Amino acid sequence: MSVTASVVAACTVSASALAFAAYSGTAVDGTADLTVNCTNDAPYTIGLGAGNGTDATTTTRVLTGSLSGTTMNYGLYQDAAYATVWGDTVGTDTLAGTGDGADQTIPVYGRIVAGQNGSVGTYTDSVAVTVNY
Repeated sequence: MSVTASVVAACTVSASALAFAAYSGTAVDGTADLTVNCTNDAPYTIGLGAGNGTDATTTTRVLTGSLSGTTMNYGLYQDAAYATVWGDTVGTDTLAGTGDGADQTIPVYGRIVAGQNGSVGTYTDSVAVTVNY
């Protein structure tokens, strides 16, 4: 009698909100957490899209203000030194990992750059999180 089985790779991901403190012209930092859960030994990469702001890129993301036409630039980074921009090109600016069958918490570091002339109001953006496995 021959008996076989196979295990396929599977991953889930969730994200907490990144809420910056009030901006007053100096750089403002914030963090959020991604939680990824992948099958044991399944290699994966996590990418973050450019966001929904007009003309946003992964190197310069754009928060859109509640007043028409108002924007502020910000960045998302893989490290607390704000040195490694987080993008969505596998092998270039994504984060690689290996699943262990349990939740893995991965921090996302955000920074609104200094010297912007933001108008009073609320600013928002939405960024796609992609897990390739």
